[in-house]
Amino acid sequence: MFVDEAKIEIEAGRGGDGVTSFRREKYVPRGGPDGGDGGKGGDVVLVATTNQHTLSDYRHQKHIRAKNGRPGEGNNRTGANGDDKVIALPVGTLVYDDTSGELLVDMVEEGQTYVAAHGGKGGLGNTRFKSATNRAPRKSTQGKPGESLMLRLELKLIADVGLVGFPSVGKSTIISTLSSARPKVAAYHFTTLTPNLGVVQWNPLEEFTIADIPGLIEGAHEGKGLGIQFLKHIERTNLIVHVIEVLPEAEAEAYGREPIADFETLRGELRAFNEDLLELPELVCLNKIDLPYVAEKADELRAYFEDELGLPFMAISAATHQNIEEFKKMLGHAVKEGSFDTGPAKEWWEE
Repeated sequence: MFVDEAKIEIEAGRGGDGVTSFRREKYVPRGGPDGGDGGKGGDVVLVATTNQHTLSDYRHQKHIRAKNGRPGEGNNRTGANGDDKVIALPVGTLVYDDTSGELLVDMVEEGQTYVAAHGGKGGLGNTRFKSATNRAPRKSTQGKPGESLMLRLELKLIADVGLVGFPSVGKSTIISTLSSARPKVAAYHFTTLTPNLGVVQWNPLEEFTIADIPGLIEGAHEGKGLGIQFLKHIERTNLIVHVIEVLPEAEAEAYGREPIADFETLRGELRAFNEDLLELPELVCLNKIDLPYVAEKADELRAYFEDELGLPFMAISAATHQNIEEFKKMLGHAVKEGSFDTGPAKEWWEE
C-alpha cells in the first residue's frame, strides 16, 4: 500500500544512572570510591534508502524508542551505551518537527543519515566526586532523559521523468511498456490511485527513473479529483512529459475534451500549484496512435506543439509499442543532457 504521509513520535534512550560504590578488597578496609558512570542513551537515527518507496511501515507504528543506557557498576565500570534505533525512510522523504513545522532534513541521497533525537548522557559515578577534602563521596547522579519529538514525514518521489495527463490517457501502460513496473491498467478513470515508479534501461550502460503521476483534472491544485495529494510528487522530477489523447468525436463532445485544451488545462494546474514546474523541460506525447482517428490528428498536433509552442512532440502507441524505442531514447538523451533536443536522434554512443 502506498502511503506518502505519516506521523511518528520518537524518543531517544535515557542515560544510565551513575552508581555509588566503594572498593571492597581483603586487607583494604577503607577502600576508596569506585562507582562507574552510566552509559549514554541510544540515538534515533534516520537513514535514506532506495529499497523503500512508501511510508506504510509507519502508518500504524506511532511510537519509536531507542534503548536506554545501562547504569554504571563498581570497580569503575561504565554502563553499556543504549543501542541506537535506526529508522529507514524512502529517498525523497521530508522530515518536519510536527510541533514547530520546521523542516529538519530532506532525505535525498541513498545512505544519507540524520540524528533526529540524541540519547541522554549517562550519570556520574561517585568516583567523579572524589577530592582532597572528600575521600569517600556518596554522591552520584542520574542519567539524563533522551530527546523526544513528534515527526511529520512527507514523501515526494524522486524521478528523472514525470508523466502527467488526464485520467485514462495511458500513462500506466506507457510506464509498464518502458520499464519493468507493473501498475494496474484498466479502461476507466482513476485506475491509478498511487504514483508508480519504474526504471528504464535506455541503453546497455545507462538507465533513468520514470514516475506515473495519477490522473489530473481541472481544479486538481484545489484538491479536486486526486488533487494536491499527488501533485507534490511532480516537484521532484527533472523532466515533464504531458501525455495527451484524442477521444472519439461523440465522447469528446460529451466530456468537453480536446487534446490542446487538455494540455492547457494541465499546464494551468501545474502553474497554480507551483510556477517553478513550468521551468522544467517539457515534452508532449500523443498516445494511442494505433487508433485511426488518433493517427489522423497526429500531424496537426505536431505542427501546433512544435511550430507554435516550440515544444518537442512524440506520437506513440504504448499498446502496440509503436515508436516506443524512439521515445525511450529521446527521454534517455534528455535526462542525460538536462533538456530535450529537437534535432536528429543520436545513438547513445555518439554522446
